Amino acid sequence: MGNKINKRIQELQKKVDFEKTYKMEEALANVKNLASAKFDETIEIALKLNVDPRHADQMVRGSVVLPAGTGKNVRVAVVAKDAKADEAKAAGADIVGSDELIADIQAGKIDFDVLIATPNMMGMVGKVGRILGPKGIMPNPKTGTVTMDVAKAVENSKGGQVNFRVDKQGNVQAGIGKASFTNEQIKENFETFIKAINKQKPAASKGKYIKTAAISLTMSPSLSLDNQELIDFK
Repeated sequence: MGNKINKRIQELQKKVDFEKTYKMEEALANVKNLASAKFDETIEIALKLNVDPRHADQMVRGSVVLPAGTGKNVRVAVVAKDAKADEAKAAGADIVGSDELIADIQAGKIDFDVLIATPNMMGMVGKVGRILGPKGIMPNPKTGTVTMDVAKAVENSKGGQVNFRVDKQGNVQAGIGKASFTNEQIKENFETFIKAINKQKPAASKGKYIKTAAISLTMSPSLSLDNQELIDFK
């Protein structure tokens, strides 16, 4: 098994010029050719930003709805009551509840990818913050997951919303589609995601905002991207 994997990786590495920084068009065309798994691999982008997220004024966080979607079937849960719970169900939420949903989370039953909450329920959601935070699914106004417009939030989550947040080292990673997408779909999603990152540039960030960038598939080596080209996306 190990030899098979090594051989597959060696074959993929022959297709990548590790000394080169690729222009976007070439990188997006080439990344599809690196598909080697038996499943539809995710196209992943990794950025190193010139920020120090230990300072509140350099935190980069937000969300963006990708025009071609993510290619993933996203399970959405909503913490809401009464009319807002009905709205969430009508919009297609997979799980809707209040006390019982919080109890399930406390018991470790997390059968969803995205959690949305109305503002009046955040006191209750705060009780499970220690569980949700490390998993990256704590509702937050910056990602549109704490809102009274639960229907819109559910539709966005189902329709290709990607949440992003810089880590302590200044890295941002996200899935922006699938290897089966057309080149045009990948390009649309890629440009939309980079523009959203650029919009979040903190005023305190000096020098080149995007230090390095790379694109890859779930099981492939990565292609280094021309960071200046990305910085120029507005």
